[in-house]
Amino acid sequence: MAKQNVAEQFVDILVRAGVKRLYGVVGDSLNPVVDAVRRNAAIDWITVRHEETAAFAAGAEAQITGRLAACAGSCGPGNLHLINGLYDAHRSMAPVLALASHIPSSEIGLGYFQETHPDRLFQECSHYSELISSPKQMPRLLDTAIQNAVGRSGVSVVALPGDIAAEPAPEKAAETAIVTSRPTVRPGDAEIDRLARMIDGAGKVTLFCGSGTAGAHAEVMKFAEKIKSPVGHALRGKEFIQYDNPFDVGMSGLLGYGAAYEATHECDLLILLGTDFPYNAFLPNDVKIAQVDVRPEHLGRRSKLDLAVWGDVKETLRCLIPRVKEKSDRRFLDRMIKKHADALEGVVKAYTRKVDKHIPIHPEYVAAVLDEVADDDAIFTIDTGMCNVWGARYISPNGRRRIIGSFSHGSMANALPMAIGAQFTDRRRQVVSMSGDGGFSMLMGDFLTLVQHDLPVKVVLFDNSSLGMVELEMMVSGLPSYGTANKNPDFAAVARACGAFGVRVEKPKDLAGALKDAFRHKGPALVDVVTDPNALSIPPKISAEMVSGFALSASKIVLEGGVGRMVQMARSNLRNVPRP
Repeated sequence: MAKQNVAEQFVDILVRAGVKRLYGVVGDSLNPVVDAVRRNAAIDWITVRHEETAAFAAGAEAQITGRLAACAGSCGPGNLHLINGLYDAHRSMAPVLALASHIPSSEIGLGYFQETHPDRLFQECSHYSELISSPKQMPRLLDTAIQNAVGRSGVSVVALPGDIAAEPAPEKAAETAIVTSRPTVRPGDAEIDRLARMIDGAGKVTLFCGSGTAGAHAEVMKFAEKIKSPVGHALRGKEFIQYDNPFDVGMSGLLGYGAAYEATHECDLLILLGTDFPYNAFLPNDVKIAQVDVRPEHLGRRSKLDLAVWGDVKETLRCLIPRVKEKSDRRFLDRMIKKHADALEGVVKAYTRKVDKHIPIHPEYVAAVLDEVADDDAIFTIDTGMCNVWGARYISPNGRRRIIGSFSHGSMANALPMAIGAQFTDRRRQVVSMSGDGGFSMLMGDFLTLVQHDLPVKVVLFDNSSLGMVELEMMVSGLPSYGTANKNPDFAAVARACGAFGVRVEKPKDLAGALKDAFRHKGPALVDVVTDPNALSIPPKISAEMVSGFALSASKIVLEGGVGRMVQMARSNLRNVPRP
């Protein structure tokens, strides 16, 4: 039996850690690893057109499955292209192992062709980034990288010179047990008792939830019922907490809606559950705040805390609920529910007036129709920019749908690559990329990846021929829009030229039919919807100080626009409010 080389041993360890695919672009220093994948039936090499796509796809796969995913880039420019997608995966707490192949080991530090230092370059977007400098070192170093990625929920990077990958592996290394899942983390009794006393002593309590509430929906609802608390959420908490929620008061932040801002500011105690919500200007500074998070580095970095509780949300609430006294006074909760319903009623007409005749098409209308015709278990990947607004406002979670995007890193061009990774997890499940024309055209080459692998991703393109969110930021800052216009082709024709289904929609009456036709198509499809670039109505008084990057800070600004089926849920919840 032929002796294994280092690359084969490397791939075997990935397989043992549960990795199913390795996304990347083949090339020189990667060749030994790619060939090892070719000869291993338990793992597939997924060819993409750009390494940034590989990293985004791996991050999306990890977010959908909760398991380790992997990507790879060849030496120098190849692995440098991974960096943006790895930043996104790391900030999204997605367990990803990145292989950065390297120049020949004897040339490191001598200015060789394509030389970089990947073990240094990726340090800021990883928990672990190290160079393999000998065959004997590889198994333990790769095991350590995997344990960091899975155990700490983020990225690990391994730099492997191509010559070392091709060398014979040492005698079969001991198969160390590899961490493949995270434990539950329970706070100490002292912290739980302190939080219970704070809750019992507060007349009005509000819960504000993030992605850390994943898997804890039942516990959050039971807790809110017992303490009569409104429940708001950040964008990353939407898919986990908004559905079947009789205490819902909407979302806070730039994309926010409803009464979440008021509920977080008018309470006596605000409890942050599993959220690293970045916009501290939307958080109060004159109420008591407690925070529960499994990542201790998140505690207190956005606001001054009166109590920090280190633990995962589900386990913490399971311990906490029996210890708090049930509240009987619903007045604060009912007032916030009514305020939420009134706020949604006030904006819902923004996209319902004459939508069947409005040309260019209202993007709000596109999102509302998409929400209606998409599958109940669809995965939506959402581009950064105005698509974030439409996804936040119109895509209705139900406990089965998934909604992912570059919500922490805020990168353009994320939706299509994420859809690739999401679709590989299940070819039978509907995956919809909500793409803006700016983001789509940035990594448009990887539409060919859909065709090459016959992935049935459906790209719904919000084509307003502009960088809409950037234009909005300029307007709010008092600047004329400049450099934001895009001269676009007929993207549907481009899709057809690539060998996919493509249809262009310019009239509202054609939209539903086009979406249904695309969804029925068995392969990749693109629906190019020409949308109104002037869809948003900007509040008349906004100071430049309100703008900070992607957020309108220091304000509770709610951009006018509809809210889709959320208004029906708000009305339903309102019916539960006792009448005087």
